[in-house]
Amino acid sequence: MRIWSLHPRYLDRQGLVACWRETLLAQAVLAGRTRGWDKHPQLQRFRVSPDPLDALGSYLEGVAVEADERGYRFDRERIDRRAAHRSEPLLVASGQLEFEWRHLTAKLAVRNPDVLALWSGVTIPEPHPLFHVVDGPVADWERTAE
Repeated sequence: MRIWSLHPRYLDRQGLVACWRETLLAQAVLAGRTRGWDKHPQLQRFRVSPDPLDALGSYLEGVAVEADERGYRFDRERIDRRAAHRSEPLLVASGQLEFEWRHLTAKLAVRNPDVLALWSGVTIPEPHPLFHVVDGPVADWERTAE
C-alpha cells in the first residue's frame, strides 16, 4: 500500500489508479469494513488526525480532482466522507516528501520514462493538497528498505 504524500499530478496512469484503489482500501480499513491491512504503517498518519475518515475523504477527493483533469472518471460515490469542506491539513516532513520523490522517480524510470521526463526539472515536489510540509526527516512509519 502506498498513499503518496506527493501531489497526484506526478503519478503516471498506473500510479494514479493504484493510489485511488489503495486509498479506498485504507478507507475500508479505518471504517472497520476490512481488517487485512489494519496494521499497515501508512495508516498511522491518518489515525492521528482529528477525524481519520474525513482526512481520507479529503485525500481521495484530491486524487479524484487529478483524475478529472486527465479525463478519467473515478467514482466519488465510493468516498465515505465527501464533505463540502476540506479536512484539516496533515503534516508531512520534507524528508518524507524527498524520500517519496526518489521512490517515485525510480519507479517511473523503469515503468514510464516519458512521464519522468516531464518532471526532470523538479527538485522540490509539491505535496498532495491535504498535506502541509514542515522541516523534518523521513517518517518513523516509513519502510525505507522498499
